[in-house]
Amino acid sequence: MDPAADPHHHPALKGLHVFERGWLSSNNMLIPAATDEPGATLIDASHVKHAEQTVALLRHVLDGAPLARLVNTHLHSDHCGGNAAIQRHFGAQLFIPPGQADVIMAWEASQPAFDGTGQYMERFRHDVLLEPGTVLRAGGRRFEVLPAPGHDPHSVMLFDAEHGLLVSADALWEHGFGVVFPELAGEPGFDDVQAVLDAIAALPVRLVVPGHGPPFADVGAALQRARHRLDGFRRDPLRHARHAAKVLIKYHVMEEREIERAALLAWVSATPMMIALWQRFGQAESESPSAWADGFLNELVKAGVLALQEDVVVDVG
Repeated sequence: MDPAADPHHHPALKGLHVFERGWLSSNNMLIPAATDEPGATLIDASHVKHAEQTVALLRHVLDGAPLARLVNTHLHSDHCGGNAAIQRHFGAQLFIPPGQADVIMAWEASQPAFDGTGQYMERFRHDVLLEPGTVLRAGGRRFEVLPAPGHDPHSVMLFDAEHGLLVSADALWEHGFGVVFPELAGEPGFDDVQAVLDAIAALPVRLVVPGHGPPFADVGAALQRARHRLDGFRRDPLRHARHAAKVLIKYHVMEEREIERAALLAWVSATPMMIALWQRFGQAESESPSAWADGFLNELVKAGVLALQEDVVVDVG
């Protein structure tokens, strides 16, 4: 079978299992254990609202085999929300990239999340730091841990050079990359995105397993699309900020499935990241974070991304 026609059957994935998930969740990749390893390794845990489904997928594929390690590429809710459930069910050691370990340790049980997004997570604790520049050995393979700042300043990618397999997380999708969160807070991020794209271009990558969407083999075309998107955001940072605000609103409605309009706007007014976005980019356009967000809500409804049923906002698949 032509791997370009069906990347799920690409030779780079032989023996591995990619769970391609829909939003809210990230994709997961399960690496069965080699004979000298204590158990399988799972890359990323998906969203807490999909945790039961993730556990069921793992139980089915593992078929009684142990899960020894859970590895997070970065600590956004769609990648780490299921950590606690997986630890609870399988006893796996949790590996996280360094940079937010102290924040995780200080995470209070009363907080839904630790990162100001207002998104849902279940509190977890890590066991091991996944340091860039080190090697993760799993399934008889050698995965280089590569820094991938930009979307998240602490994110990493995993690269198996022997098979040309790159687990890119949200640094590169087939049609873009994740929101560049540092830029929303006034920190540089676009240059980091560019540097990571250049680093990927220099690697002998034959297949990419992204954080979202199907695996893909045409890396050059994906890089070209990502660079074009990055150039647009660099020229117009407000465009990027507006895109990010819409993503955060859509994501929260996806978490709730449906929510009263007033409750959604109250969530915006209480969410640190939405408040900071408005302070930096929206004050010239509106009198408050909720008023700014209400305009985006109307745009999302007009585009068919969300629906309004009287005063209830409903997610559209």
